[in-house]
Parts: sequence; structure tokens; C-alpha cells
Amino acid sequence: MRFLFYFIVVSLSACGQSNFTEDNNEKIVRPNIKLDDYLNNNMNDSTPSISFGHVSNGGLKHAKLMPYKGTNFSYFDEKSYLSGRAFTHHKVLNTVINGYKELEKNYPKRRFQLMECSNKHGGKMWPHRTHQNGLSVDFMIPKLKDGKPYYGLDSIGVGHYWLSFNNEGIYSKDSSISIDFEKIAHHILILKAEGKKQGLRISKVIIKVEFKDELFEGYFGQLLKNSGIYIVKSLTPTINDLHDDHYHIDFQEL
Repeated sequence: MRFLFYFIVVSLSACGQSNFTEDNNEKIVRPNIKLDDYLNNNMNDSTPSISFGHVSNGGLKHAKLMPYKGTNFSYFDEKSYLSGRAFTHHKVLNTVINGYKELEKNYPKRRFQLMECSNKHGGKMWPHRTHQNGLSVDFMIPKLKDGKPYYGLDSIGVGHYWLSFNNEGIYSKDSSISIDFEKIAHHILILKAEGKKQGLRISKVIIKVEFKDELFEGYFGQLLKNSGIYIVKSLTPTINDLHDDHYHIDFQEL
């Protein structure tokens, strides 16, 4: 089933292309005309977004485009971005951006990856079951290699969906690579605080259910466990298997 999902996603959105080439060990930056044009054609305005319906059956008006990159984060796949899958509600946009700013204060040298959000007008975004009203966001799991921050798997685009981690968060192809659960826990707590400032609450967090022991183990994990944030307790085997490489957050307007 994971292979089928991977085939579907790759068919929909091939891995993003790099913006530089190497010549004699020097990086030559090339202008990304497609990305620049896309950003210019989808500049955000001040009109408040309107979300209607449910995350699994809804729509979105006056959507805002997530930035392709910031000082400590970037969108995970260029083709996905250019395919219109990074739109969101203005309150979610502010929450996510301010959340990354807060992460930068706490972890100034860490980088993070933002994943898929919603279509410009909401509605179904195949193959996702949710993401329909601009209040859902996927975040790539931060990783460690031998206990140190690791980014070697962050740039493979939609291929990241194909990654597999065991129930303790260890990468199936390299046991020295593991999930940084404390950063996930802290990030979720930050999003809760920043969302409240925007008039949002976290209604649901979806992550592989077997990760809970690891997720709640550290200092921020204990705070998360006692925060009242709902983290799914059970998932179908297919959905559970697909949420070991990222965590999904549904917001709700207060």
C-alpha cells in the first residue's frame, strides 16, 4: 500500500529541481524563473481568508500562499509548490511563519521543512483525505544522525513519503538516523501558542500512533502530553503507515 501511495504521489508531483549546479566544487546559482513568476502571480493581499466546511469536506476563499523558504525553513518540493498545493488560510499562514520565528530563537542553527497545505480554492487535494479548507498543514519530521541534526533526506522531494521509520523512530535503511521527537513536541506546543494569538486552536495532530512513547518522553514531550492537544489514538494501518515521515496538524477557528 505504501508503494501504491508513493507511485501516486510521484506521478502527481515529481521531485523539485535544484536551483544550482556544481562546477569545480563551486555552486553556481541559477535564477529560478518559474518560481519567481509563480510567486509574482500569487502575491498575498490583505483580504481575510474564509474557510468553510470541514478539513475533509470544505473550501477556501482568499487563500494565502506559504513562502517557498524562510531563514530557517523551506518548502519540501518545488513541483508540489508550483502545482498549487501550498495555499492556506491567513491565520494559519501567520501561525506557521511566527512558529518558525520562535523555533529560530530557540534553535538558531536548525532548519525545518514545510510540506503540503491546501489548494488555492480548497476542495479535494488528491491523494489527501483532508487539507480541504485551508486549515491543514503537513510538517516534515526533523531528523538526527548519531545524535546530531541531519538534513540528508530533506531534499528528496515527494520521495520523502517513501521513507520508513520503525516504531522507535529509527530509519529503516540506516540505524544511525532517527527522528528528533523533542523538536516535534516543542514545535507543536509553539504552534498551539501562536495559533491562539491568531484565533486558532489545534483540533488534531496525526502522527504514527506507535511514536507516542517516544514523542512524550522528553521535557517538551511531557508538556505536550499534558497540554490538552488531541493526538490521534488510532489510525487505519494504511494511514498510520503513511504518517511516520511527517506530522499532520488540523487547526480550527475559535
